[in-house]
Amino acid sequence: MNEIYTEFKKWLDNLIENNKMPENTLSYCFNLYEESAEDSVYSVQLVACDKFDENDSDWACEEVWSSGENIFCIELSDEQEKDWSAAQTLIKSWVQEYMRDCEILSSKPVGIGFIDGELELIE
Repeated sequence: MNEIYTEFKKWLDNLIENNKMPENTLSYCFNLYEESAEDSVYSVQLVACDKFDENDSDWACEEVWSSGENIFCIELSDEQEKDWSAAQTLIKSWVQEYMRDCEILSSKPVGIGFIDGELELIE
């Protein structure tokens, strides 16, 4: 993985180590936002949810904890495709890598998606 993944990992480590997740957390979701389509800038927010239903895409709206304004921003490089799907694919790969070593995230269902789009479960 590259330097930007290292920064993403530090961001997640900080969130998980410095915040006690509520006991009623049943799932996690990485909310994605398009900050600037023109500049290919995207941001990521982590939320913990007290609901999970793979047949109901609104489960991630049941937040019991959120990173709030503590978001991770990324600008896609010139070597990458510069659209929302490329951003989601890249960030999903980072989350999958992170989950390999993070018991908190790997022990519960995790979703990812743009706030106005469909959620994708991460396995």
